[in-house]
Amino acid sequence: MASTLAPGSSLDRHAPDQRQGLIFVGTMAALMWVVEILDAIAFNLDQYGIEPRDVDGLPGIAFAPFLHAGFGHLIGNTIPFLFLGAVIAVGGLARVALVTAIIAVIGGLGTWLVAPEGSVTIGASGIVFGYATYLLTRGLFSRSLWHLGVGLVVLLVYGTTLLFGLVPTPGVSWQGHFFGGVGGIVAARWIHARRPARSAA
Repeated sequence: MASTLAPGSSLDRHAPDQRQGLIFVGTMAALMWVVEILDAIAFNLDQYGIEPRDVDGLPGIAFAPFLHAGFGHLIGNTIPFLFLGAVIAVGGLARVALVTAIIAVIGGLGTWLVAPEGSVTIGASGIVFGYATYLLTRGLFSRSLWHLGVGLVVLLVYGTTLLFGLVPTPGVSWQGHFFGGVGGIVAARWIHARRPARSAA
């Protein structure tokens, strides 16, 4: 038997916000592709990534997730970015935007501080790692069975990738992966940790 939602119901109110969250994730992914196409055509945009301990390289914290070392690199990041981002976007635009911002700042600053001198870090894999660790750990803070279940699925699908992504490999920024992952845990705690109830004296 079909059923309809009454106007103003909880699901009815949350649907537009979920759509906006999904649009946010999709727009970020689309921008990555536009930037890579421009880079391939004529522009040397990869130079604007994160340059460690160089003040002029700090803007790379914002630019790096949209820059990639070729379409193979971009495809490898796009698929998990869209999948994990969409799961987070179910919580709404504000949720996915805040999680993304926390991961980008912590992941970018950590990479800027400890990556090898003379390197330039680019790619959305730090955001991907942060999304994964956010989904893995948020249930520990929220105590939600739903969140714990989603975290288990993420662990089964991406657990091996997360581990191998932290192994130092020439040409791959394990620092970006590591600090992006740290950013995801920080975001999970910040957003979902239960605050003690206050009582009036």
